[in-house]
Amino acid sequence: MRILIDTHVFIWAVATPERLSPRQRSELESRANIVYLSSVSIAEIMIKASLGKLRFEHDAIGCAGQLGFELLEFSAADAVLLKDLPFHHRDPFDRMLVVQSMARNVRLMSADRRFADYGCRLL
Repeated sequence: MRILIDTHVFIWAVATPERLSPRQRSELESRANIVYLSSVSIAEIMIKASLGKLRFEHDAIGCAGQLGFELLEFSAADAVLLKDLPFHHRDPFDRMLVVQSMARNVRLMSADRRFADYGCRLL
């Protein structure tokens, strides 16, 4: 299975893995899955850290590699889909992850159940 993880899932995996559910942990660790970390999530972490809204003292790219996650770039083709995405909520980072998961036909792993309103495939 191909899985795109939400930003908080990555932060939990790095800093507080006990916050992950047993299923999340199992799917992230399974060699049968390809787990992606979006460039959108790295941007969100860096922006929030620079504003003092989040404390993240780790090398995000290095941590992703150590955890076996592949980096997934947000593309212009992904961005075009934002135009027609309904506004179930206004968080721009979440909206970018939703369209990226839809464009790439991957499951989105998140604790945020509002994503279900978009019709994307959740895990």
